[in-house]
Amino acid sequence: MKPVKWGVLSTARIGDEFVIPAMVAAHGAEPLAIASRDKARGAALAAKFGIPRAYGSYEELLADPDVEAVYNPLPNHLHVPMTLAATAAGKHVLCEKPVAMNSAEAARLRAAPKGVTIEEAFMVRHNPQWIAIRRLVDDGAIGAPRAFQMVFSYRLLDPDNVRNKADIGGGAMMDIGCYPIALSRFVFRADPVQAIAAFDRDPTFGTDRFVDALARFPGGRTLSFVLATQGARHQRVTILGETGVIEVEIPVNAPADKPGRFTLYRAGEAPKVHEMPLVDQYRREIEDFSASLRGGPPLEHGVEDAIANMKAIDAFFRSEKSGRWEDVG
Repeated sequence: MKPVKWGVLSTARIGDEFVIPAMVAAHGAEPLAIASRDKARGAALAAKFGIPRAYGSYEELLADPDVEAVYNPLPNHLHVPMTLAATAAGKHVLCEKPVAMNSAEAARLRAAPKGVTIEEAFMVRHNPQWIAIRRLVDDGAIGAPRAFQMVFSYRLLDPDNVRNKADIGGGAMMDIGCYPIALSRFVFRADPVQAIAAFDRDPTFGTDRFVDALARFPGGRTLSFVLATQGARHQRVTILGETGVIEVEIPVNAPADKPGRFTLYRAGEAPKVHEMPLVDQYRREIEDFSASLRGGPPLEHGVEDAIANMKAIDAFFRSEKSGRWEDVG
């Protein structure tokens, strides 16, 4: 197919290390332009990847008539404003997670022009590993799924990092709590109805650095997760069913040079290790998004899904203040 021409807003690390290389390698995609408020920095990144156009403002990139789709990895407080600016210019948008500062802000995305595609950039949902896991659950491999448990932790003490700035959407829940919410919704094919969480905040940054959270789904299913931005580096998922268990070794930051692995446990059977083919989940995300714009399969997750994920995040934050279960929605 004719490649979709992409523009990238900012020189964010995730773009430099993961998404732009994925665009370069992807079938049906072509990185055409990058914009940075520091034009020299943007030009340097463009030169690194052979991107032909570099702009000194986001507005210049959005005015480029050749750019069809925009990748928005700006800090969280700029996700909705710049996504709406891009859609107003007729661009499709892949916006980094979390899509907004809260669900009310996310709901503003409903005002985007019709015919413009917006997707929240959960690359994990494009990874064949998670597609295979959901298929196993759908097929009854672990019986009725009852519980989704996740630990996601890293250690980051840099005060200048955007993830340690509370006023622009930093903290554990926003940065990594969105993943267990999105993945449990993906596997359960449902939205949580109630949420409660305990937060520990850094006294200097004001961000949530440790979080213990629990959510109730319809049918008695539960999501529980532990988050840390000042803990040991670790991530793991366990999905508990009535007759079996699935354990996922690297649920989020799956390396492109190693096969994804998850293990199925069932009573009376030897554990079955599923080793997936090598895949760059960011490349799959770019390819799926680009193909959808050229008449390929439509994307499964759009604006309404992004709003639903933010509603759960909102409920966890409300529970921090109330100390009790909060309804989602």
